[in-house]
Amino acid sequence: MPAAYALIDCNNFYASCERVFRPELRGRPVVVLSNNDGCVIARSAEAKELGVGMGTPYFKCRTMLERQGVAVFSSNYALYGDLSARVMRVLGRFCPSVEIYSIDEAFADLSGVPGGAAAFSRRLRATVEAWTGIPVSIGLGPTKTLAKLANRFAKKQPRCRGVFDLAASPDPDRVLRWTDVGEVWGIGPRHAKRLRKLGVRTALDFRELKREWVRRKMTVTGLHTLLELRGLPCLDFASGPPSKKTIVSSRSFGHPVTRLEDLMEATAQYATRAAEKLRRQRSVAGHVLVHLETNRFRLGEPQYNNAAPVPLAVATAHTPDLIRAAQAGLKRIFRDGYAYKKCGVMLSGLESEDGRWLSLLDLPPDAHGRHAPLMRAVDACNSRWGRDTVKFAASGLNGTWRMRRELCSPRYTTAWEELLTVKAG
Repeated sequence: MPAAYALIDCNNFYASCERVFRPELRGRPVVVLSNNDGCVIARSAEAKELGVGMGTPYFKCRTMLERQGVAVFSSNYALYGDLSARVMRVLGRFCPSVEIYSIDEAFADLSGVPGGAAAFSRRLRATVEAWTGIPVSIGLGPTKTLAKLANRFAKKQPRCRGVFDLAASPDPDRVLRWTDVGEVWGIGPRHAKRLRKLGVRTALDFRELKREWVRRKMTVTGLHTLLELRGLPCLDFASGPPSKKTIVSSRSFGHPVTRLEDLMEATAQYATRAAEKLRRQRSVAGHVLVHLETNRFRLGEPQYNNAAPVPLAVATAHTPDLIRAAQAGLKRIFRDGYAYKKCGVMLSGLESEDGRWLSLLDLPPDAHGRHAPLMRAVDACNSRWGRDTVKFAASGLNGTWRMRRELCSPRYTTAWEELLTVKAG
């Protein structure tokens, strides 16, 4: 039986999340802004029709958005992350196997599902929207790459009604002919530019290239893409996303920061966030890197940026140890007299918590269960009652350095104090 891969993609995900608890926004243009309300990073279909470009600075399009009656929101990652988890749980409940690809995308192996993959996908699509409020599009194909192409077609063609099975199409080559080579999953901008110069403009053109040439010019990754377009699966199907090799937590400040005390609080906060992600994938870190930079776009102001690596004697996921290491690195690179725009923490040297390298002279920080139960308890509290229900004092209480989010919607699903209220009659 041929494989049937599905790519389930949430439509205009951030904008759709904002509409779940605001039904009056359906049919109205919606955009979501980046950190500190800087640029447009998500648009509803109606906003796209108005010509709102991805990445457009908010200050440049603000007047136009107000004139057109566009609903504008600051990024609400707590809401988006929770709704994403709900969508993925629904997929996991009904699909034989699911591979989460990103916050709004997942692959599913629907080979051999009762009634056929297309009929199953239509029921799945209706169920996801009914249970979560998030509309999705589903593309089906014999490989992951073809499923990706089918998904784009399902989104752009209204007659597909959100589901398109490439293998069942009377003319599957038409989809490849309509797909620009730069839009093929696995072909980056550099290779796409090079291929266009050689007359390879569509996915169909690329599929007809010789295997030896692709292998020589685009390495084994390009060859896998070619074979996938020919219907030969080359990309393994995993039951979950691969563990990250590095974890970064970084944000721009709401306004320029000059005091070391504020930077210490911000660094502690970012180290805390990175540690949470580290424990979530059951890893430990052996290396901490903290970086600091001014705003390079402010001409005429003194500029400075630097980074400090801090190796750890024993790899750990214990938040206080990671905070101490990050703050020690920050003190080494801080220079007075600058207005800083951004700082961040990166964890690297990641290992499985069950297979870390140990020193002959030191015990691991959570040996004999000293620290691990505490971290599990903190994570459990924050998961149940909302982020920062339990927090570390080093992060401060209400730091003025925190990013600007003047248009943020409530955290309807993760904060008790922001639950949706309904007034009867």
